[in-house]
Amino acid sequence: MTKSRYLPSRRAALMQLGALAIPGGALLALTPKAAADNVPSDPLVGRRIVFDDDFASLDWTRWNAGPKATTAPSGFYGRSAFAQKGGDEGFNPYSIVDDPRVANGKALQIACSYIGRPMHIRNYYGNDLPEFQWVSGNMQGATPQGVLLNGLRSGYFEARMQFPSHPLTWPAFWLLNRESILNWQTSIEVDIIEHKGTEPFLYGLYLHEWGAPDEHNEGSGKATPQDMTKGYNRFGVLIEGNLCIPYYNRQPILSTVTGTPLAWVIRRAAKLDAKNDVFFPLLTLALRADVPFPNPLREEHKYARMLVDYFRVYQKK
Repeated sequence: MTKSRYLPSRRAALMQLGALAIPGGALLALTPKAAADNVPSDPLVGRRIVFDDDFASLDWTRWNAGPKATTAPSGFYGRSAFAQKGGDEGFNPYSIVDDPRVANGKALQIACSYIGRPMHIRNYYGNDLPEFQWVSGNMQGATPQGVLLNGLRSGYFEARMQFPSHPLTWPAFWLLNRESILNWQTSIEVDIIEHKGTEPFLYGLYLHEWGAPDEHNEGSGKATPQDMTKGYNRFGVLIEGNLCIPYYNRQPILSTVTGTPLAWVIRRAAKLDAKNDVFFPLLTLALRADVPFPNPLREEHKYARMLVDYFRVYQKK
């Protein structure tokens, strides 16, 4: 999930490229069709669960809450302030709610609320701007000091989620590499899903390797047959070696350019391995700043929520 300088409406779908890791760490470049031939049709085959949070409760030994873990900018972006654990300005975005549609009857709720008055949130640029006086939530598997709470280098990362219908909401499930917290020039960002609350049947997915001299960006849109604001769907990505392969409901996502399964290259994969670096997850409900503020802001739009059934990681058996 990028900072406000790079909002979803400015993204363009790019030509996809595939590669495989070969012994010695070298990369073998493939045509899109050849890469597609190496995309598993089912990301769970041959893998077992190695991390599982079904959100029967909020386990703060596994998650941190608040601004994006970083030592560069403030960690806020968009039109809302991400609350710390326990909430800010009298509003707590994080809770476990009853939901009979999930296996254990419980789901994580991350909500947003329009505060509509001057706020006093440290390092938040929107405290005195009426359009920005929102509190929302961001849960992540690392701290701003670079301490890892949950994360892995490889595997199939999946969350089952439902998103709000809203003129401003911008929820996401994404990954960052731990090293980027203390050194942003090493940032690798995998946006498994970025959703706009006005587009119930469409979302964006991206791979960003930020920072010169080897910055690299990939992206695509995904049209869905299901309304993502009406029910749960599974969003996932398989990361193995230098390959990054996105999935929707455990089906490979096809390139809008080639019609073959997406298989993006992580060009900094060798740097990841040299640093023993890993990816940590983020579950975020942000608010967009690239669209006009609703005028008037209707009462029913002063609050919204997203739901998460579970977050899991699967690795090879």
